[in-house]
Amino acid sequence: MDVNLSNASLVFISVTFATMCKSAAPIFLLLFAFAFRLESPSLKLLGIMLIISIGVLLTVAKETEFEFWGFIFVMLAAVMSGFRWTMTQILLQKEIYGLKNPLTLMSYVTPVMALSTAMLSLIFDPWQEFGSSSYFDSSWHITRSCLLMLFGGTLAFFMVLTEYILVSVTSAVTVTIAGVVKEAVTIVVAVFYFHDKFTWMKGVGLITIMFGVSLFNLYKYDKLQKGNPNEDEISRSSMQNEAAKYVILEELEDQDDGP
Repeated sequence: MDVNLSNASLVFISVTFATMCKSAAPIFLLLFAFAFRLESPSLKLLGIMLIISIGVLLTVAKETEFEFWGFIFVMLAAVMSGFRWTMTQILLQKEIYGLKNPLTLMSYVTPVMALSTAMLSLIFDPWQEFGSSSYFDSSWHITRSCLLMLFGGTLAFFMVLTEYILVSVTSAVTVTIAGVVKEAVTIVVAVFYFHDKFTWMKGVGLITIMFGVSLFNLYKYDKLQKGNPNEDEISRSSMQNEAAKYVILEELEDQDDGP
């Protein structure tokens, strides 16, 4: 749903606008992390999320080409992205699932994603216009389109694999917030290649988002350096390893209840 809703939104809105709205995904991810006990709420984290939220609001303010359904689709995609990465962290870090290898996890989730996407495509996409599309109306256009899809698919595969590896050793929140840098690159490419409009208000919003990301990375670095003072029974090296990622809290409680 994350991928499909993102693609659906691009029918209505520009790449730049969609990418900026999708930058709200860390907010929803943190809420899911609280709900699934991957992280304890803190004022610092909530403050950082507020800064990122303000940045997102600035990017959509005075949007001259605002499309209601495009905005709804991309925000729903941001919610699904938060849920998706929360589930990914649980699957990768919980021992009982046996999916600590990112490639193993991909072998399970990719067929499900492909099947669900194909079903939605058959229902909603205008397949009757396929033959008349300028991307598939000649042998050269078919070859070019297939090569472009193969190239984009390869990049997407390695991007997701890298993200899964990072989630397995850090946390979903860390990966997603740091990934806002990727969104910034997407915006720059869209402005220069697709000539999307980039106003000063959007620039301020983007800078605000990046400032929030920097604060989060500083927060995580500080936490890694200090360790967790509330867990004195755990060795210092263990504390540093746990501080580097969002610990699944219920597993720590199980350890405390054990011998």
